[in-house]
Amino acid sequence: MTVLQVGDVSFGSPARITATVHPGSRGIVDIEREVTLGQPIHSKGVLILSGYLGHRYAKEFPLAISASIAMEQSYGYVDGDSASMAEICTLISALTHIPIKQQFAMTGSINQYGEVQAIGGVNEKIEGFYHLCESRGLTGRQGVIIPKANVRNLMLKQEVVDAVKEGLFSIYSVATVDEALELLMGRSAGKEKADGVFTQRSIGAEVVKRLRELSKAKA
Repeated sequence: MTVLQVGDVSFGSPARITATVHPGSRGIVDIEREVTLGQPIHSKGVLILSGYLGHRYAKEFPLAISASIAMEQSYGYVDGDSASMAEICTLISALTHIPIKQQFAMTGSINQYGEVQAIGGVNEKIEGFYHLCESRGLTGRQGVIIPKANVRNLMLKQEVVDAVKEGLFSIYSVATVDEALELLMGRSAGKEKADGVFTQRSIGAEVVKRLRELSKAKA
């Protein structure tokens, strides 16, 4: 979710993020930066993704990956790191081929340890996605994922509050990337055991498996 500003008016608008992954050692390419649309803070957020992948999943082997991330149909400058949680989830989905539920929108910054950090404009972002869902018809399955640290900042319009109370719209708060992945993919993120192996059939196990395959392909 993004915030657009026109004069003195700010409003939220959803944006679609896509990612592709293939063998190589180029790292994660920020397409916005390559075409000089990505500003420094946004580019910093993308660079943090490699640090998180290496720290979380590639402790026992070299992280060798080539990937690209883009914000689709973005024609202006992109700044801020509030898309980094969505970008890492999109990247993990592309890596593991585990689909993401499309009824969710999300916002949040992450650090290299996978902790979700607060962002600005949370109310405008939620209301922007809510109005989009309302215009297309509320189903009761649509919702937003925000940082837990932003819960104290919520001052939503009454119509959004009422929709949440009636079960027509949902707001989820998360503190880690794993919590977001479980909501988006509908399966366990997994726990890392003492020997460094993730629990079977978890998202983490799939990520490690694919990263190992890419590392061997690179070699």
